Amino acid sequence: MPITWRKATRELHLHNGRLSLVLGVLENGWLGQLHFGAPLDPAASYAHLGPTDFGGFSNRIDEPIALVVPTPGSGDFRIPALVVEDAEGGSVLDLVYTGHRIVAGKPPLDGLPATYAEDPTEATTVEIDLEDAVAGLRATLTLTLFEDRPVVARSMRLTNAGPHRLTVRTAMSAAIDLPDGPWEVLGFSGAWARERHPHRAPLLPGRRSLGSLRGATGHQQDPSLFLLRPGANETAGEGFALSLVYSGNFLAEAESGPRGSSRARIGLHPEGFAWALDPGASFTTPEAVVAWSDAGIGALSDALHGLYRERLARGPWRDRPRPVLLNSWEGVYFDFDHARLVEMARAAADLGVELFVLDDGWFGERDSDTSSLGDWVVDPRKLPNGLGPLAAEVEAMGMAFGLWMEPEMVSPRSRLFTEHPDWAIGLPGRPRTEGRQQLVLDLSRPEVVDHLEATIAAILSSASIRYVKWDMNRNITEPHGGALPPDRQGEFFHRYMLGTYDLWDRLTTRFPEILWESCAGGGGRFDPGMLAYAPQAWTSDDTDAIERLAIQWGASHVYPLSSMGAHVSAVPNHQVGRITPLRTRATVAFFGVFGYELDPRALTDDERAEIRAQIAFYIEHREVFQRGRFIRLRSPFGNDDAAWMVVAPDRRTAIVAHVRILERPVPPPDRLRLRGLDPGLVYRVEQWPSADEAGVARREDHADRDAQPGSQRRGGDLLMAVGLDIEPAYPPSSAPRGDFSSRIWVLTAR
Repeated sequence: MPITWRKATRELHLHNGRLSLVLGVLENGWLGQLHFGAPLDPAASYAHLGPTDFGGFSNRIDEPIALVVPTPGSGDFRIPALVVEDAEGGSVLDLVYTGHRIVAGKPPLDGLPATYAEDPTEATTVEIDLEDAVAGLRATLTLTLFEDRPVVARSMRLTNAGPHRLTVRTAMSAAIDLPDGPWEVLGFSGAWARERHPHRAPLLPGRRSLGSLRGATGHQQDPSLFLLRPGANETAGEGFALSLVYSGNFLAEAESGPRGSSRARIGLHPEGFAWALDPGASFTTPEAVVAWSDAGIGALSDALHGLYRERLARGPWRDRPRPVLLNSWEGVYFDFDHARLVEMARAAADLGVELFVLDDGWFGERDSDTSSLGDWVVDPRKLPNGLGPLAAEVEAMGMAFGLWMEPEMVSPRSRLFTEHPDWAIGLPGRPRTEGRQQLVLDLSRPEVVDHLEATIAAILSSASIRYVKWDMNRNITEPHGGALPPDRQGEFFHRYMLGTYDLWDRLTTRFPEILWESCAGGGGRFDPGMLAYAPQAWTSDDTDAIERLAIQWGASHVYPLSSMGAHVSAVPNHQVGRITPLRTRATVAFFGVFGYELDPRALTDDERAEIRAQIAFYIEHREVFQRGRFIRLRSPFGNDDAAWMVVAPDRRTAIVAHVRILERPVPPPDRLRLRGLDPGLVYRVEQWPSADEAGVARREDHADRDAQPGSQRRGGDLLMAVGLDIEPAYPPSSAPRGDFSSRIWVLTAR
């Protein structure tokens, strides 16, 4: 069994050959973390890794004891995982071990997204009870170890077993203690249109924090934190990854103390949070996923990718090939009618597009972003026959029909706001701050969730809608729960998220055949919590290929390619004004869920032919793109080029991309070393498009007499040890050169 209990020394050992987490009941009853990291012998005792006597537990002030649920006020002055106030206002807890249960599989979290096990043999869970008799608090820690993954999923349930109300001030989902150092912190930060740029720095004495108080995880910070040994890189070195399965206010934080020990925690942001826990009531934290590896950052990403793609995303679309789509937004914005959309759809179908998506502007009287959010009825001026006939015409062309909506928002200039102004979030007696001419609906109120479910379900039932893009374009200001009493306003942000998850759960359950995509002005709520309901997300509103290199590189540390929407748009790019080749725009967008964001009627004949070839190429290889192992090769940060690759699970197919960001005169010889191939296989290496398809003279490689024209045969060992030629690959007259040029190689084992 991957979780063992050593009764004589009171140790719990979570082990699966990939990692070990050893917990021990200390002499005073507290639960200590004895080891977390490299796999250890499950038959041995590790009690000696606990604290030495130091004069007894009555003399423990400032000693670096590694606790599973650290609390304040009893001599541990580092960042706590749990702060609970009792009826007297005190927050000192004495949580002692009272028992545990080991069960096969993984129980769900009530009302919260979480990873799961499809079969009980995939995972083992231990529930550990810790109690403070004076406060009347029971903390049940839930730890799940997956059978073949180097990850532990963790959450905590707090129960008031006493006679008086308790107030939860801090309830982190996970805290881990690292007894030695040094460590470095890797986080992912940015802003709208430049999300998830990686930032790495030494963990100096003090704290390094990432977080959000916006009511959503946000464009600015990702709810994840990597702790790495200095020198750890993509392929080597020890590290931990902490990732929160949540979509609201969060905190990810690491602290280094004066004696060299470090602590990391992740969970709900404690600022502005206060949860009233009445006698008999319980509160459950969101789930945190903690991965460990000594094989570098890439191995941590592999662990998160597989778990999130296969055991966080769910429903029939988890494993289905995602369709190539065309979204109407950057093609026509609000300016369309039925006839124009049909023309666009017909042009898209001619290119091989599989899904036509109608974006904003189809409801209320929506000619700009100044009105109508909340009025989810079809605008008869633009679509006099409704969505049904439009969807039917699109389906008759051989495509599915999709729709954009923004359910959580309301425009002050809308019928819904006129009828229910109290449903918009705001403080009584104070003006509401508008953002994008809209307000946020109070989803902490059940009646609002009920209304949205009924309204949206009516739209989705009115036509053959196979895809929904669920947007969320502004953060919460003037936070106040209209249905919450004054002494429970600290619960508002989390109750908003619980209401949001409830709405997502109702609609995805009611319409399981719809492919749902989450969006928040692009990457403003791109997080693991959303992946539990929508298997893919719009990664960023920025569709510029060069900026997307940076965005997708950063996002790939946590998120699999199957979750990242990536589209080819028109040039000059609408976000940055850059002009990049159509080939390069596709090269970058292939590494995600592929689509287009343009007006296909405006294309030239040459562009149409090129796009037809792009779509055919992606469809041919989409299982590799969407289910393969993604490997980062060269970072776009600080370099004049970037490269990455994806490898099929059986390692018989791989696709490699290289993008020249800025060209160089007389470039030196350069080879791109690949990874993840089978060293014992021989691969046919072909460029796509081929020299003939690209319209240039082909270079024959006479050393490879058995190769097909335009291809090479190379051993997997050679491709990883020596690499592919990048400079010079072709004579300058025939190679794709210049700023923003790109190349793709397809490797197929013979």
